[in-house]
Amino acid sequence: MTTTADSSSAPHAFATITWPEADGPQSARWRSEAGVPPPKRVVLADDRTTADAAYRLACEGTALLWRGDFQNARQLLQAMTRRLERKPPKRASSPLDAFNLHRQAQSQRARTLGMLLIPLDADYTIPLRRAPNVQDACTEAYGAPGGDASVVSLRELLGLIGAHEWRKKGVEIPALGERIHPHYGVFSPVRGEYIDLVARTPLPSLELAFDIGTGTGVLSAVLAKRGVSKVVATDQDARALACARENLERLGYASRVEVVEADLFAPGRAPLIVCNPPWLPARPASPIEHAIYDHESRMLLGFLNGLAEHLEPNGEGWLILSDFAEHLGLRTRDDLLSAIDRAKLVVAGREDIRPRHPKATDPSDPLHAARAAEVTSLWRLKAR
Repeated sequence: MTTTADSSSAPHAFATITWPEADGPQSARWRSEAGVPPPKRVVLADDRTTADAAYRLACEGTALLWRGDFQNARQLLQAMTRRLERKPPKRASSPLDAFNLHRQAQSQRARTLGMLLIPLDADYTIPLRRAPNVQDACTEAYGAPGGDASVVSLRELLGLIGAHEWRKKGVEIPALGERIHPHYGVFSPVRGEYIDLVARTPLPSLELAFDIGTGTGVLSAVLAKRGVSKVVATDQDARALACARENLERLGYASRVEVVEADLFAPGRAPLIVCNPPWLPARPASPIEHAIYDHESRMLLGFLNGLAEHLEPNGEGWLILSDFAEHLGLRTRDDLLSAIDRAKLVVAGREDIRPRHPKATDPSDPLHAARAAEVTSLWRLKAR
């Protein structure tokens, strides 16, 4: 059965999804942190629905609102995933082609697997048999319950549950000897190479540092641990600001690190300014991808072009950047060096480190050649 979805109009201040019931169409609030619009065609599904039927409907763009056992829905999603993975990947003609095909496949995967939907009561209870308690996870992602029943993709819901567990247990940061607890929607510091670079590079000053785009606050914490008297950490994302403040409070650095809402730079100058922008100049497909993809190199160029006027005399700007984009053909080394030169900066030195993450040694990864060659660098920049 075909249904319609109202994504914006009054009286709703949020997107709604509509589906068929025996006594007529029903509607509820649609939730998607990735900004995916509500599916236009929805059918009811339960424990009798086969994986082949579910996969076929999902590929056609028809969503399935689950009414059966919750654990059976998880098994169905796994079965749909296996069917999706049977499709042989397209052969790439170049590293850039491999990247584009990889993103295309990721998008198709998210779209297809996002078609299995789960209802949520107004208090974030799942009204299904054997359903877990997801109230804390939903509250962390969506905010306090707002009195509206809603519908969410099972794939997103499982992501919320996973993020809640990450937030509870945290990520071990050897350079700190402590854990960082990422919030939902804030990029987790699971790759430690860039943290190690900041932890080992000689500091130009212990007086003051700016941490641009702080995220979880991990680099601010490393700088504070190394003895920097004051750190000003900036971000423009509300979740990141709350996450950084919580982590720095927990670690005992709140009195030395000021977390400020700002687009890139805080007012004033500092002898050290650190920035770890997203490494790939491509368009993000969802809000969470802003930590990975820097469309048209906005943050990278914004940092470089504003650095000289915020550095104290003889101060250093530390740009932490992987050359992964260079190996993919998304940016050249000359592009980066030219941008540094146009910003009236000079390179005073560079620290390099090789990746340690599992994908760097996984030949089955479609981007393996670029990952294996990747080097992450801390560029020490000074005003000309």
